[in-house]
Amino acid sequence: MNDKALRLGTRRSRLAMAQSGQVAEAVSRVTGRPVELVEITTYGDVSREALAQIGGTGVFVTALRDALLKGEVDFAVHSLKDLPTTQPDELVVAAVPTREDPRDVIVARDALKFTDLPSGARIGTGSPRRMAQLNAYARSHGLDIATVPIRGNVDTRIGYVRSGELDAVVLAAAGLNRIGRSDEVTDFLSVDTVLPAPGQGALAIECAAGNADLVAALAELDDPFTRVAVTAERSLLAALEAGCSAPVGALADLLADGQIVKEMRLRGVVGTTDGTRMVQLSTTGPVPETHDGAMALGRELAAEMLAQGAAGLMGERAH
Repeated sequence: MNDKALRLGTRRSRLAMAQSGQVAEAVSRVTGRPVELVEITTYGDVSREALAQIGGTGVFVTALRDALLKGEVDFAVHSLKDLPTTQPDELVVAAVPTREDPRDVIVARDALKFTDLPSGARIGTGSPRRMAQLNAYARSHGLDIATVPIRGNVDTRIGYVRSGELDAVVLAAAGLNRIGRSDEVTDFLSVDTVLPAPGQGALAIECAAGNADLVAALAELDDPFTRVAVTAERSLLAALEAGCSAPVGALADLLADGQIVKEMRLRGVVGTTDGTRMVQLSTTGPVPETHDGAMALGRELAAEMLAQGAAGLMGERAH
């Protein structure tokens, strides 16, 4: 038996290290081989510019993929929402494990809920998608909020609230769960209020397409329901020709009757960051049984959104 350690490429952030550590344990379990983490710094980690300004798409991924292609690591773990929708032929996403909570959350001062924030509340987020939907919700419900663009890791972002610089920040539930800080959440944002980023809460385990043994081993960690859901969401994103910094939200829900999954509902939203204009649509149908079926579902909903003017809303970025 090959007992040589497998090298897992990961970003250096606390969140990336936590989720890669969890994957490493699972991979070690299914392969019987030790797994060592190889820390890689990406452009998105060192740049202080807003993601929309530096391109968003791939800034956290390119360095990891380069290491894979050079054979410096055996496989890599990505937050799936950071992964570009175009897949290099030489690499394959061998597994998409069971998804964490896809929702966004609020961490606010004085343990406040989103709707209890005071008039003029300043809410920090680096995401045009979150800005668009929060501002749209506020406009339709008579709330007076200001969304403030921020960057930084979880500590930095929550620090803005602790210091009083901001009243609240918006973060992903999955990230806080993975680093054991979900107790700091003061409110969960319903997906009816804010649709998450396509693939949010899911991980992608990527390796060289030519390494058949490793592809097969990693595939044991794949969750078919998660994969079909995120495939539909990312197909929508690709068909809208939008990068991961665009104000696009999407979520595929599996609708069950008791223990039996019956249908899948795909919802998508595009909006201007000030919340004044939104296109939000959904479609429900049988759960796709193939990759191509999930892709088709995403493309169909995207076509409907484009027909309603979605393309004109995506060029407007947060400044």
